[in-house]
Amino acid sequence: MIKLYGIPNCNNVSKVRKWLTANNMEYKFHDFKKDGLEESTLVHWVDEFGWEVLLNKRSTTWRKLPDDTKENIDRDKAISIMLANPSIIKRPIFDNDGLFIIGFDEEFYGS
Repeated sequence: MIKLYGIPNCNNVSKVRKWLTANNMEYKFHDFKKDGLEESTLVHWVDEFGWEVLLNKRSTTWRKLPDDTKENIDRDKAISIMLANPSIIKRPIFDNDGLFIIGFDEEFYGS
């Protein structure tokens, strides 16, 4: 089954949820804020895709962080920031049995 990770009020998450529904695709939605995020899941994603892909530095959450928190980011610090602030994770994260799409991919969802 498809798992979709994100937060419900995110525009890109809403677009993907509508696309899945319109294409009659069943999915399970995992709300970062309500359901949390297991550290082991995040570490797996970081190892697989890199923290640079997952950490959304264009987000409002990122801009609100203190400057000293945003300095000298490395893998471990990025994981810590994302666990403490799941809204900072790029979304949605689409997982269809190991096929991952991170962020809104217009080309994929437009098809």
